[in-house]
Amino acid sequence: MKGEATFRKYTASETDSGLRLDVFLSRCESGLSRTRLQQLIDEGRVAIGGKTVIRASQKLHAGDMVTLEEPPATPLGLIPQDIPLTILYEDSDLLVLDKPAGMVVHPAAGHSEGTLVNALLFHCGDLSGIGGVMRPGIVHRLDKDTSGLLVVAKTDAAHQGLAVQFKKHLVKKTYSALVYGDPKTETGQIDLPVGRHPVERKKMSTKSRRGKEAVTSWRIAERFGVAALLNVDIETGRTHQIRVHLAAIGHPVVGDNVYGSSKRAYNIVDPAVRAYLKGMGRQALHAVRLCFIHPETRQKMEFYAPLPADMADLCNLLRNHCRFRPLNISDDVDTDI
Repeated sequence: MKGEATFRKYTASETDSGLRLDVFLSRCESGLSRTRLQQLIDEGRVAIGGKTVIRASQKLHAGDMVTLEEPPATPLGLIPQDIPLTILYEDSDLLVLDKPAGMVVHPAAGHSEGTLVNALLFHCGDLSGIGGVMRPGIVHRLDKDTSGLLVVAKTDAAHQGLAVQFKKHLVKKTYSALVYGDPKTETGQIDLPVGRHPVERKKMSTKSRRGKEAVTSWRIAERFGVAALLNVDIETGRTHQIRVHLAAIGHPVVGDNVYGSSKRAYNIVDPAVRAYLKGMGRQALHAVRLCFIHPETRQKMEFYAPLPADMADLCNLLRNHCRFRPLNISDDVDTDI
């Protein structure tokens, strides 16, 4: 798609009759978000039966031929930067990497340099341009202070194929999360909608009036008394979903200063354990497993990234300490579900 527009054609079936144009297109496997589709409609890049349509609410009839034009991506204007990357796999279509904590994925206000995109532009020279200007190649993301596995598209076809898999929840992701407390059960599932916090708009919440469905499953990997290491699977990918959900059940992620509480560390009686936990400088959350179907070869791809040094060291300290002395907490703090 680089340098020239891409055209796609779709025919409305009997079951599509009466659907809004934007809804119909969002159900087609274009790999484009509904927001992006509405933007293209507003720009006059969608036609029904050869006639340009400018209303996303236009209703379809069975047999309607819909043509979608996607213009070439606008040049980024970003500086490629020689930033080391831990690449686990790479071919002509995509690459899989282990993102370190502290790295912003894509440029935003205040982060025009030092991002993963800057590093990728240096490494690849070019990336897929689908989805707009500021997120080339980026099919999904991790928070700045969350480490772990990411897949990046190098071609537009790969980007579209991966985007469809993410949209249909076919991509399997597992996270390792070190949380406060000692859960009473070995497994659990959290089914609470996630949306913008009703007051603090930079935060997400399970109390939002416009929350979207979000499902998180967890299981115990290891217990440390005052903390536990969880394996977490998400069926949906809402912003901050894992952190919000785990905080909602009383087990916030260690080091999470947004959704956690500093009191959880301060209320731990043992000074050594307290120091270990307070010393975690970011949320102890790591994308440890990623599984998807290669968009070109159709082969199953599965990757694992071991715990980074900061999380591994903290777990090891807790593990060794737990062997020799009880990990007591103050009586007035309830850390169980």
